[in-house]
Amino acid sequence: MKKLTAIILCVCLGAAGLTGCQAGASGASASTGASASTDASAVSGASDAPVASTAPSQATKTTTQQEDKEGNTGGTVIITDHTGSQVEIPGEVNRVVVTDILPLPSIITVFLGSGEKIVGMAPTSMSAARTGLLGELFPDILNASTDFMNGSDINMEELMKLEPDVVFYNAGSKETGEALRSAGFAAVGVSVNKWDYDSIETYDQWISLLSQIFPEKGDTAERVSQYSQKVYEDIQNKVSGLKDEERKHILFLFNYSDTTMVTSGKKFFGQFWCDAVGGRNVAEGVAAENSNAVINMEQVYEWNPDIIFITNFTPVQPEDLYENAVGQDDWSPVKAVQDKNVFKLPLGTYRSYTPSTDTPMTLLWMAKQVYPDLFADVDITREVKDYYKEMYGVELSGEQVQRMYHPGRDAAAGYKK
Repeated sequence: MKKLTAIILCVCLGAAGLTGCQAGASGASASTGASASTDASAVSGASDAPVASTAPSQATKTTTQQEDKEGNTGGTVIITDHTGSQVEIPGEVNRVVVTDILPLPSIITVFLGSGEKIVGMAPTSMSAARTGLLGELFPDILNASTDFMNGSDINMEELMKLEPDVVFYNAGSKETGEALRSAGFAAVGVSVNKWDYDSIETYDQWISLLSQIFPEKGDTAERVSQYSQKVYEDIQNKVSGLKDEERKHILFLFNYSDTTMVTSGKKFFGQFWCDAVGGRNVAEGVAAENSNAVINMEQVYEWNPDIIFITNFTPVQPEDLYENAVGQDDWSPVKAVQDKNVFKLPLGTYRSYTPSTDTPMTLLWMAKQVYPDLFADVDITREVKDYYKEMYGVELSGEQVQRMYHPGRDAAAGYKK
């Protein structure tokens, strides 16, 4: 009965940018309010409210028994998600759906060494899998369904057909969690901004949560965390001696077209990247959170950044700024453009502006772009190949690494703002 009721549920989004509820054309979808068409939901416009919990930090076995899809009886496990809620899941998870945490399918796939268990994910996640390396390295991920999502709406009826053991959702979308639980799903909340948009800490916490759900991966969480911290500390050792006047001023173009220009203010991942490489975020004073930091050319002229990074949530390439190819904007007076210091962020297993498997390597690559003399000894191709092999057992070719760090316009395919 709960599932039948959930089919007609319509839950309004508390996150920025969506104000109403929608039903599917058949009347059988539930709008969870979590926008899967933007990485402001992947990385989300919904803020995570702190939740007190006395739940254990690691998975604990329960005495509850359940029958799996093959008719076998197995134990369940209680895990604690990022909302502080205790969630009962099967002792062996084989079918996973990810709704509005868009980088997560790629992280789970690399973490497990296979995309076989991902049976459903958002269309925007799928587009990155097809245009980046994820689908090439793990072609089974391309078999996942995207039919259960239509823009920001989750069609509960279609979701039920996937028979997921676990459904991951944005921890900031309380209504989404309630709708999923009411429908009888084991809903696991994953936080985006609980760690103040610190990409490394956020990635570490996501891996830690996955280790509870997939304990067979052993010490992967600890090894990944140690590797990430070492990369971060090595960078700090090199940039800590910079004088204030030596620190580069950086602008992020999160989304850019002839109708809009969106950057990263203090409350988005761009701030972390700037701080971590020893730079200055020129838009730090912009109060808008997440992907809501709309700016204009007059502000860019005033800031006059030394470095510009363009994300893969826009098809715009560095040459578009060099050639003033977007709308009527004139970039020629901007220092970063004059010095040809405009860079497109990598597209590896996912769009690297967000927390992802590529986060430690993105940080190292970014530091080298900002301070090439300080990091002249860094061979990015070798570092990336070693990282993937040591952490995940994935062998990358030099050609694959080159494609990762030179994405084309199609890297933004499927993203809509």
